[in-house]
Parts: sequence; structure tokens; C-alpha cells
Amino acid sequence: MGKEQRFAALAEAVTPDLYRYALWLTRDPTVSQDLVQEALLRGWKALDSLRDEGSAKRWLITILRRENARRFERIRPEEVDIDALGDSDHHLARHDEAPEIGDVRQAIDQLESEYREPLVMQVLMGFSTKEIAEVMDLTQGAVLTRLFRARKQLRVLLESDGVDAWTEMA
Repeated sequence: MGKEQRFAALAEAVTPDLYRYALWLTRDPTVSQDLVQEALLRGWKALDSLRDEGSAKRWLITILRRENARRFERIRPEEVDIDALGDSDHHLARHDEAPEIGDVRQAIDQLESEYREPLVMQVLMGFSTKEIAEVMDLTQGAVLTRLFRARKQLRVLLESDGVDAWTEMA
């Protein structure tokens, strides 16, 4: 299998997960698409450095996280008064899901990124704590602590909103 076919197969397998993760990071579909494209371009250029194709997803997620960080080095994001935004302005709102899922999404959005990011990586992307630690450049203990605190904060947020779905998730 040639380099192009090898990369095409890797990219096709992980692109949906990359986009979903980018959307959680940016909350903007257009920026998320750009981040995924940049990550895939950098991945293509560095394909020879990928030793284990089984870790391609983690490798590309790491590239995507670094691309997202570079985005903030290059530009200053426009400030938006989030209190002035209405429900229709929320990019992640989904009208076809159960109300409890929307409540959980909103609660996750309220978490600080240091807690939200590892939780999303574990729950949505299926990463182990070891993989999250490698991607985020943390110790495994720090990841476990952040996951514990994220779940605790999520539980408090959901209980204060009267959402019963938490017991089904835990």
C-alpha cells in the first residue's frame, strides 16, 4: 500500500472523530473544519513519523490540539457577550435529541476546558486515561483527577437543573 492510500485510509477512519473533537474545542463548525484540514495536512507531511498505525487517532488528535493552540497565537478571537446569545445561536444545539441529552451537553459546555477536554476525550472518543495523559501532556494521575472533578461538577450542574439522566450516565 502506497503512502497516499495509507494516509487516505487513516484519515477516512478518524476524520469524523477529529471533527467532533474540534467542534467541542471551538464550538464553531467552520473553524472546526479548518482545524481538521490543517491537522490532516500536518499529519500528511509528518506521516513518516507515525510508527504505529493503531495510534493514528491519538497522533492526529495531538496534532489537532496543537493546531488549535496555534490558532490563538496567530489571532485574537473576537469577544462575544455570551449572555446576549439566544438559544438559536448555540452551534451545538440539536433539536432532534432527547431533552436530557441537551441538558447534559449544556452542562458539559459549562465546564472549564481543563475538565471538559479530558471528559470529552474519554466519553466521546473512547480514549484511555493513559492516552489522554499523552495527548494533553499530563500525568495519568492528573487526568484521573480532572475526570473525577469533571464528573463531580457535572453531577452538581445536572442535579441543580433537576435532570434525572445523570443516574443513567454514571
